[in-house]
Amino acid sequence: MTTMTRPAVLPPGPTAPRAVQGAYALTQPLRGMRRLKERYGDAFTVNVPIFGNAVVISGAAEIKQLFTSGPELVDNLEVNLGRVLGSRSMFALSGDEHKRQRKLLVPPFHGRRLAAYEKIVEEETARELASWPEGKAFATLPSMMRITLNAILRAVFGAEGAEFAELRELLPPFVTLGSRLAVLPIPKKGRFNPWRRFERMRREYDAIVDRLIIKARDEPKDDVLSMLLQTRYDDGSGLSREEISDQLLTLLTAGHETTATTLAWAVERLRRHPALLAELQDDDGKLLDATILEVQRTRPVIDLTARQVKQDGFRLGRWTLPKGYAVLVSIALIHDDDAVFPHAAAFDPHRFAGARPDLSQWIPFGGGTRRCLGAAFATMEMTVVLRTLLRDFTLVPTSEPGERWHSRGVAYAPAKGGRVIVRRRTTGGDS
Repeated sequence: MTTMTRPAVLPPGPTAPRAVQGAYALTQPLRGMRRLKERYGDAFTVNVPIFGNAVVISGAAEIKQLFTSGPELVDNLEVNLGRVLGSRSMFALSGDEHKRQRKLLVPPFHGRRLAAYEKIVEEETARELASWPEGKAFATLPSMMRITLNAILRAVFGAEGAEFAELRELLPPFVTLGSRLAVLPIPKKGRFNPWRRFERMRREYDAIVDRLIIKARDEPKDDVLSMLLQTRYDDGSGLSREEISDQLLTLLTAGHETTATTLAWAVERLRRHPALLAELQDDDGKLLDATILEVQRTRPVIDLTARQVKQDGFRLGRWTLPKGYAVLVSIALIHDDDAVFPHAAAFDPHRFAGARPDLSQWIPFGGGTRRCLGAAFATMEMTVVLRTLLRDFTLVPTSEPGERWHSRGVAYAPAKGGRVIVRRRTTGGDS
């Protein structure tokens, strides 16, 4: 028997050379996506560095089909974040190996484990907020970065003392450099190549993690690292040192900058919606939950989640895609779709009041079998930080225009860092 390959049926798209399309994608990332949708519709074909030939989709039905397709049809990109996070990172794994390791990494981020981490997040939030000035405008993003970094180092790495201090100093520039290298097609050769600096910092990171592993084996604690050392595959074997080191870095990069940036966007949005701020003062938690969902819908800090076609002639909705093509899902485009979210341009948390979003449409954490496994941890962090912030401070509203989007490499942050003016609350009322 012979297998007949279906002829490719691709959506329209720009025909400029790859280098030109790549430059456009780097200089006009979000605006460029919107313009391409206006010109070509909710699916279009591009040819860009790193991804190569790719189809960008933003229609709800096609996204759902992509997320529910098996790994024999679509799976992880061949060029992925593993080049900065390590070959054993969840971002680098595919097929059965991805499923096998994900099974081990899910338990630490659910149920009673999350409740145990809440105290750490609240302690770090209170410590950082104690330094906030009253009546003076300042950017909140640096504070949110410190809160999320410290919380992850304690709850995930189990770091304290010298290791905690060393990682706090090493990781911010390490993650920033990695984020930039992840989106730039820079080869790993050349005397003055930034990859050399990145690899040197990676060796420093691995050495610190090795010390943490030794300590966790000698004296296990209630942190993710200790749990990973105890977990076992079905054959009884444990995670290797390389796997643990790569996965800890993956959990940090996936949950540190992105969560902090979402928190800065939350402050930016809340200051421009005083009626919502007033409602949140008497909230039982449900409106805050809905507000976090709406911030992530209107200000997703990551715009793309992707798969690669593994079967020639893969049918995706209206299209037939060749093997090797990347399929890029534009998170911002589906979140901005009025057909999916009525009056999508409006910031309205009440759309989520009493209802959970469809996870094939509301996709700040990606979707399907590759959805971010730290999503519950990140949501817990955002909830605790904002709850503590609104309990201890009054945010002064503003009529200034919303802050522009600013690319930090992988994540999109408010251009001014989520500026705020606060007044500290007192037991007798607002100060």
